[in-house]
Amino acid sequence: MFTKEEKDAIYKVIYKRRDIRSFLPTPIPSELIHNILEAAHHAPSVGFMQPWNFIIISSQEVKERLAWAADKERRALAVHYEGEKENEFLSLKVEGLKEAPITICVTCDPTRGGSHVLGRNSIPETDILSTACAIQNMWLAACAEGLAMGWVSFYKKNDIRDILHIPPHIDPVALMSIGYTDQYPNQPILETAKWEKRRSMDDLIFKEKWGQQG
Repeated sequence: MFTKEEKDAIYKVIYKRRDIRSFLPTPIPSELIHNILEAAHHAPSVGFMQPWNFIIISSQEVKERLAWAADKERRALAVHYEGEKENEFLSLKVEGLKEAPITICVTCDPTRGGSHVLGRNSIPETDILSTACAIQNMWLAACAEGLAMGWVSFYKKNDIRDILHIPPHIDPVALMSIGYTDQYPNQPILETAKWEKRRSMDDLIFKEKWGQQG
């Protein structure tokens, strides 16, 4: 059982967590990084496969190369938008990769556990889904520790593999920039920028079958 204060703390960090793009150069104590990675490693995984690895990057040179890969893909993706939407997309920051003291590349090994991992035989994507659970744990732990975290998700995987010397069968799922910030918004950045708004829960809940609302 949890006390009311403990339950309130859990919900507080869930609602407070944000995807952050601006970071201060303040160093992060190593024990906080350890805490965040321990939280990630205690995420649920299908068949207990634990498909994740974590590459901790503090080298400015390497962060610059990662930022180059992300910016290259950001500009390539901008062609899918027009007018104001294109300008808004191009304004999305990737400088956080260079600003943040630490970036962690979270990877997924689809071969871990062998060819007959419980649950993965039926739904192969469970290895990526398990890795996403680890990333969520990282994000919540970072928020609880007073740190900001940003998920950079647009890049060519082979660019990241080349930069970080990742084997070809390993998926670089996410680049997570971590640091302190003086710009922690009350709303998600894309909601504040009017890119999208939070959908109504009532519209997302069906009963008994798809599309049927109670």
